[in-house]
Amino acid sequence: MKNRFFSLLSPALMILAVMAAMSSCQSKNNKRSTMNQTRIKTEKPVAWSDNANIYEVNIRQYTPKGTFNAFRKHLTRLEKMGVDILWLMPINPIGEKNRKGSLGSYYAVKDYEAVNPEFGTLDDLRALVNEAHQRGMHVIIDWVANHTAWDNPWASEHPDWYEKDDQGNFKSPFDWTDVIQLNYKNQQLRAAMIKAMKYWVVNADVDGFRCDVAGMVPVDFWEEARKQLDAVKPVFMLAEDENNAALLNKAFDMNYTWKMLNLMNEIAAGKKQAADIWSYFDWNNKTFPSDKYRMYFTSNHDENSWNGTALERLGDAFKAFTVFDYTVPGMPLTYSGQEAGNTKRLRFFDKDTIDWHSLPYEAFYTSLNQLKRQNKALWGGNQVSALFPLSKGQSDQVFAFYRKADNHQVVVILNLSKEQQEYKLESDAVKGHYKNYFTGENINIETDWVFKLPAWQYVVLVK
Repeated sequence: MKNRFFSLLSPALMILAVMAAMSSCQSKNNKRSTMNQTRIKTEKPVAWSDNANIYEVNIRQYTPKGTFNAFRKHLTRLEKMGVDILWLMPINPIGEKNRKGSLGSYYAVKDYEAVNPEFGTLDDLRALVNEAHQRGMHVIIDWVANHTAWDNPWASEHPDWYEKDDQGNFKSPFDWTDVIQLNYKNQQLRAAMIKAMKYWVVNADVDGFRCDVAGMVPVDFWEEARKQLDAVKPVFMLAEDENNAALLNKAFDMNYTWKMLNLMNEIAAGKKQAADIWSYFDWNNKTFPSDKYRMYFTSNHDENSWNGTALERLGDAFKAFTVFDYTVPGMPLTYSGQEAGNTKRLRFFDKDTIDWHSLPYEAFYTSLNQLKRQNKALWGGNQVSALFPLSKGQSDQVFAFYRKADNHQVVVILNLSKEQQEYKLESDAVKGHYKNYFTGENINIETDWVFKLPAWQYVVLVK
């Protein structure tokens, strides 16, 4: 995923394959038990995440210099855009042994308690985090706990911290030949990894972690890590995983929605329909606790580099699916350059600067961030409100729903097809006076209840 030259499977599918290969009858029974626990007892996310959005920062490609200080100049713009959480891709030095490309993979960590000198210094990182905090943003950093670079000092100093093949050699997961697999049966490794995570909370005041291939690391390790991190200060934890709901019990606040992204791609390609999303939510609601976040996105660093930009994959459906991401229960993600309409697959192992000469989607994201922040019906976590179906069983091409909380209510109607659709609102639950959020038009659903939607068009009604 992170370290490949090419990819045919999503990260979630690869992890699923590994889990299947390792499974047994006993482990299946344990998984069933864990799934039941997931719905019964979970830890609450930090309150500041209730109405937040998340923005993934690719420091290497963000500016020509590719440094923390150069990125800091964008904070004013991002603050105006309404960004809440900055997720910095891995900030650690990158291994040189078996490196891929000229700069290597961000996810081949050479030293867990050091800053990549290409990005700057620890003081530069502190200054970035401090300024972000002053602007009301929070900062989480990418954490790679499953594997290290070949030339990480741990490999020579503590070879027993790594998994070995039948010949006693270090093992690479999948085709990620620039990294080697850690062995979480070793308690000393676990302690050292948690110590390294705490280092960044203490020394850089980061607010949490996005944890790479979290499902490949034991749940009990993450739970102990979360416990110790929260003892320093309450943190926000994002798991790159969609297969193990137990990760959301005590360790993580949010995980990925790869399945929904794949469905978006299929709908945009005409292979699936809007009506198929209801099956996705049936599965989602049975699998994950409602007070934890699911991270919705049209792009991220993996999808962009290996499968194409959001505009490349979704085409004219891009804006409709972005509205979807912002209005369903969960947290929306924006990847570096999406507000600039980035149309290139950013190279993963080499320099490939984002073009910022224009920002055609900045106002679009700004309006959605404002909607998410101000309208309680769209909040998540501790303030989550359910999604109530409107179009289920009525239309194959239109996906419509409403959400409500306190005196806030939002009605969302999405034409997820390349043809014009006519949709009739027939639910008494949504009757009343609204404002079309994007046009400012006043609408009375009791009289204006038939909507003619051009291809891939969307309507968001608020009251």
